Amino acid sequence: MCGLAGWVDHDRDLTGQRSTVTDMTATMACRGPDDEGTWASPHAVLGHVRLSIIDLEGGRQPMHVTGPHDGLPVIAYTGEVYNFLELKEELASLGHEFRTTSDTEVVLHAYLEWGEEFAERLNGMYAMAVWDPRSEELLLVRDRMGVKPLFYYPLVGGVLFGSEAKAVLEHPDVEAVVDREGLAEIFAIINTPGHAIFKGMHEVVPGTVVRFGRSGRTVRTYWQLEAHPHDDDLATTVSRVRELLEDIVRRQLIADVRVGTLLSGGLDSSAITAFAAKALREQGKSEPLAAFSVDFKNREFEGNGIWMDPDTPYAVEVAEHCGAEHVVVELESADVLDEDIRSRVLRCQDLPISTGDMEHSLLHLCTALKERVTVALSGETADELFGGYNWFFDEEAVNGDTFPWHDAWRRLGGLQTMKDIGLWDRLDLEEYVKERYAEALAEVPRLPGESARESRMRELSYLNISRWENFLLDRKDRISMAASLEVRVPFTDHRLVDYVFNVPWEMKNFDGREKSLLRAAAADVLPQSVLERKKSPYPSTQDIEYVRALRAKVADLLHPTSPVLALVPVAGIRRLLDRPVESYAGLGGLWGTRAVMERLVEFDTWVRTYDVRVEI
Repeated sequence: MCGLAGWVDHDRDLTGQRSTVTDMTATMACRGPDDEGTWASPHAVLGHVRLSIIDLEGGRQPMHVTGPHDGLPVIAYTGEVYNFLELKEELASLGHEFRTTSDTEVVLHAYLEWGEEFAERLNGMYAMAVWDPRSEELLLVRDRMGVKPLFYYPLVGGVLFGSEAKAVLEHPDVEAVVDREGLAEIFAIINTPGHAIFKGMHEVVPGTVVRFGRSGRTVRTYWQLEAHPHDDDLATTVSRVRELLEDIVRRQLIADVRVGTLLSGGLDSSAITAFAAKALREQGKSEPLAAFSVDFKNREFEGNGIWMDPDTPYAVEVAEHCGAEHVVVELESADVLDEDIRSRVLRCQDLPISTGDMEHSLLHLCTALKERVTVALSGETADELFGGYNWFFDEEAVNGDTFPWHDAWRRLGGLQTMKDIGLWDRLDLEEYVKERYAEALAEVPRLPGESARESRMRELSYLNISRWENFLLDRKDRISMAASLEVRVPFTDHRLVDYVFNVPWEMKNFDGREKSLLRAAAADVLPQSVLERKKSPYPSTQDIEYVRALRAKVADLLHPTSPVLALVPVAGIRRLLDRPVESYAGLGGLWGTRAVMERLVEFDTWVRTYDVRVEI
């Protein structure tokens, strides 16, 4: 998976700045525990930390074509390109010679052959920096769906960049500042593409190439969602989805280390696990696929309209059905309250954006996986792509005038809580959300002649894929990498995304249930119970003791020096504490209120830990 960082400056000699970039990459040591390297030249320094997945010995970075001073492009690359074997064969036929078996070298030679248009030829999850000394230009490239992160911070005459914000913030010329717009992004849950929260910092928008030269910065979009007619009938569509998924999973199993899966027992992760187990059997692999899930010990499950039933029984059944080895990671509430875990979650995300205890339990889960595997396949993006969330079927959300997850946030009590404590009005979030929503709708690709209903469902799909999924992919990347675990996301393959995005909603929902197409495509590899199971979100603790401990942390925010008091008055904090514990304990309570409490506590810690200057 790896991490990269660097510094380009056309106006000064950076030859002696190797140590500065080494310090930047060192902040991401968990992304690359196996190796590290730094390359320096007069106007560019590139750093890299490596998690070895393919060609364990030969894939060292930053990578050069023939040698460190050959005058040819140098690359620092993270992620995986799943079609690198086909590309390597094509490049070899064009006269390219290779010294390693790594995908990094293939990507570097692809740039040599095709220039920045090489990005269109890549299938995978990746973020990379290419310094071309021939033109003295830097290219930053990010994968189509934004699975791998990449940030940059323009300077006079140059730019800083890194896989995580912390790498950029480590540079002595950068101050951690958040202004009103950054605060709105944190608390309004919008996830605007390209927005990095920290003032002056940007995130490379998925599917773009950003070029920095002496004349300035240019951005080129090499991929985006497009609307086009879907001419396949239902049977052909189901068959095509199945064909794509099997090919995608086979490609994503390629590694020189052991691969497992994250298995919740829901449709998405179960399908990935079943297809992966099937592919390994067809390859003649004798060792069973390891499939991991998380659960809380000693609890009586309380079902409601969101969390329907416990995951573990379904995960066990799926593993038995497809011949996988099931490993359940059992936690107690104390585990997700552990201060070391909470600190690690904040440090790996660089932002106070946790949704409660979910990120903390996810870190425990990823840490447990890392003891057995180095790579895991996960089911993110299926809900956004195939229509799995309740808000796809809730007429109030469908016909609403805001992001659909905001309607769910309202139902869970989070929106009202932010209004009750004064935070919503303090940051003028109503107007900010309206502006960002209008901006997002203006991006939606349109299909002439599409009915009003189909057009609206296309809008919802686009909002979920381009915004909501940003948050989920960022969370999975940061937390898995905090455990030095590479997580691959088969449902983000651009071929599948483009195909399913253009399937009419009437066909996606052909049997009146969520994710109808995916159910049909995986029908013969999954147990009937999973095919019939209604979506249930990632597990969250129901222990009232967790809420009591969280309340104690909220009470600490009343201290006069608390940074959060710049956003929420003392009266607002007291309103949270005046509510009975039972009003937001357990999944039947106002979970959204609990999530707001978590975010306030984390925001306070974030300002102190990162020495953030808050501008309102």
